[in-house]
Amino acid sequence: MKQIIIEIDEDGEVQIETKGFNGRVCIEESKFIKELLGQETAKKLTPAYYVQNKQTVKQYLQLCG
Repeated sequence: MKQIIIEIDEDGEVQIETKGFNGRVCIEESKFIKELLGQETAKKLTPAYYVQNKQTVKQYLQLCG
């Protein structure tokens, strides 16, 4: 399940956390929230950010005549 979690602390500091996303998709999916809130002051990337979505490439070669 994909989630975007927004936490606002007592001082008004906002933290955005994404769950269920792999790779750079998490940055793209939460971009609209960052644009609404203003300037980003820090970024902490989780191991899921570094996971690449695997793509299977099939290539067929003609073996005979």
